[in-house]
Amino acid sequence: MIDWFHWLNLAGVAVCAVSGTLMAYQKRMDGFGVVVLASATAIGGGTLRDLMLDVPVFWIADTDYLYTTLMAALVPVIWLRLSPQFPYHYLLIADAFGLALFNVVGIEKALASDTSMAVAIAMGTITGVFGGLLRDVICREVPLVLDGELYAITCIIGGIAYGVAMQAGLSTAWCGLLALSVTVLLRLGALRWHWQLPVFSGD
Repeated sequence: MIDWFHWLNLAGVAVCAVSGTLMAYQKRMDGFGVVVLASATAIGGGTLRDLMLDVPVFWIADTDYLYTTLMAALVPVIWLRLSPQFPYHYLLIADAFGLALFNVVGIEKALASDTSMAVAIAMGTITGVFGGLLRDVICREVPLVLDGELYAITCIIGGIAYGVAMQAGLSTAWCGLLALSVTVLLRLGALRWHWQLPVFSGD
């Protein structure tokens, strides 16, 4: 894979590792719990994607991802030791970028494995949301992706934008940039204006 793809993946891993560490802090977990939750959030989606695509699991093939996960998990640990206040609102913004980064990475990796565009969109969505789903399940929370939040749908729409751009003949870089922008803007819009999917209920 080319360098920008590698760095995109590392950035997404780092952001999600921080997210998992903060959840471990809120749930008052020990050091092992922090590592487990940070790792599940950071590499869970990519692991499932690679298993489904039947390609070498990315963090086994390149241990940079493991080191990045551990180092990123230390950031909120050190921060919260020095100050009880953590800028969670900035984390939500960073999480939106992490979601979008993982979405593009999943799409790119699936297309590199000669899948169809529909499968690539599914792989991008799985890469983006499955780590967070694992995190929430471990913590016995209703997963964000299942709770009406405009979350997974942003990956799907971003993936569709990628496919449209590819059909229009744009380069891979421009397709990735468009998908990244669409996913981020939709997620940030959902956070700002509380966009949600209809919730299945008896009301």
